[in-house]
Amino acid sequence: MTTAVEIRAPAEQTEGTRSQVLRWLKNVGETVAENEPLIEIETDKVTVEVASPGAGILREIIKGEQEEIEPGEVLGRIEATSGAGASAPEPVAEVVRTTEASDPRPRVAVAQDGAAAGRLSPAVRRLLTENGLEASAVRGSGQGGRITVEDVLAAIGSNKGASAGSGAKPVAAAPAATTAHSDVTGSSHRIPHTAVRKRVAEHMVQSLLHTAPHVTTVFEVDMTAVLAHRLKHRDEFAQRGAPLTLTAYFLQATVEAIRAVPEANSRWTDTALEVFDAIHIGVGTALEEGGLVVPVLRDVQSRDLFGTAQGLNDLVVRAREGRLVPADVRGGTFTISNHGVSGSLVATPIIINQPQSAILGVGKLEKRPVVVEEGGVDRVVIRPRCYVTLTIDHRVMDGHQANHFLRTFVARLTSWPA
Repeated sequence: MTTAVEIRAPAEQTEGTRSQVLRWLKNVGETVAENEPLIEIETDKVTVEVASPGAGILREIIKGEQEEIEPGEVLGRIEATSGAGASAPEPVAEVVRTTEASDPRPRVAVAQDGAAAGRLSPAVRRLLTENGLEASAVRGSGQGGRITVEDVLAAIGSNKGASAGSGAKPVAAAPAATTAHSDVTGSSHRIPHTAVRKRVAEHMVQSLLHTAPHVTTVFEVDMTAVLAHRLKHRDEFAQRGAPLTLTAYFLQATVEAIRAVPEANSRWTDTALEVFDAIHIGVGTALEEGGLVVPVLRDVQSRDLFGTAQGLNDLVVRAREGRLVPADVRGGTFTISNHGVSGSLVATPIIINQPQSAILGVGKLEKRPVVVEEGGVDRVVIRPRCYVTLTIDHRVMDGHQANHFLRTFVARLTSWPA
């Protein structure tokens, strides 16, 4: 007796988010084990491995690679024998959450000259496959010998150079882009857009040019009090398992600013402004292999500084290890872009993450000379300061509201108690 087990797309999906099958990890006719990674699904924001809902033989693939899918849609079927997976299958989304909690899913890893093995991100695996490379042939420069996108691109370049020298055809060489009026000379190489990159580009253009009129206001904040508090409590937080980063302070100050200007935590609709009571803050996080993801820390309004630091650390670690699930990047009501970590002083306008109404930018922290008045006398002192920006949807807020937001944000940081 055999039983057909349906493989379904995750049932939960944020409005406006699109998903597609990135890759099937098994071919029709191959044996699959329950909870074994079976499909890679790529959404607008993350790539996630979907586990098999049962054990048996993969008999049918309904949705092929690069095809867009709907929530809960049947993607394929497994033929399960009476002794393997004959029970009713769990929803795929539930399987993903369960496996994420205990993380039993096998991860592809390679040894680097005897060093510890490193996980391969979806972007790295994709580049290796598309260019016919084995992971063992690429030397990883990331933490613990982990292979990054840059490592794979360097290996591809080396192979092309070697092939050209021997007269052989370069490995998976993409044709150079040509235009009728191009005046560019010399060699080049092509990096195909990922589905995530293309959709991010679409969202940025849609947000800036077709949805929200963007306006940005700029303030400067003195971080002396925050740095003193961090120096005093950093070791304590670390011992309790929560690295105390400056971003945790920014999130706490954002909560107070949103309480002063609730419209910053809202979304525009055709009939009304929907203002959210809960504050779910997305934090832009750079990935080791390139690109950016925005995991969401939920209910920041109910967290103290330690809870904020702890939750933030969990999200950032899982983001950089490629272990985020779609729920981690959904439901944000406000976003922070800490672009200063890479050296930027001011970025404007930072594109609003639709359908949100505002985005906060934090520039590079550096020591600057400032004039202070003490006892009626002006003098120049050195202070650690950074620029902060708030880009707003001008349909939702006016300039005085944006300024009130940043005044509150700056006051919270400059007066942080010891």
